[in-house]
Amino acid sequence: MTEYGYHDRVYAIVRQIPKGRVSTYGAIADYLALGSARMVGWALHQSILPDAIPAHRVVNRLGELSGRNAFPSPTFMQEMLENEGVEIQQDKVVHFETLFWHPKNIEHPM
Repeated sequence: MTEYGYHDRVYAIVRQIPKGRVSTYGAIADYLALGSARMVGWALHQSILPDAIPAHRVVNRLGELSGRNAFPSPTFMQEMLENEGVEIQQDKVVHFETLFWHPKNIEHPM
């Protein structure tokens, strides 16, 4: 495994989430053996380049847009997902189970 800083490892995984799909803080934390979903959320909250790091594609384990308040507006996360074809109702991904992407699907693991 290449030596990356914690944030860099999280960002590398998040960049691989395909458009129109979502992953969870917990799935990323488990894949990277980092311990805590909250730590993934913290790393994403620290990202300052939303275009380079599609943090809007990371939701909680129930498919809820729990990180929406970390974006420029409370609706930004929903708008970004909807622009990718993801349906959102009441701050939750519709068909979450179908749209869920797990990092284990990466062809070239870190």
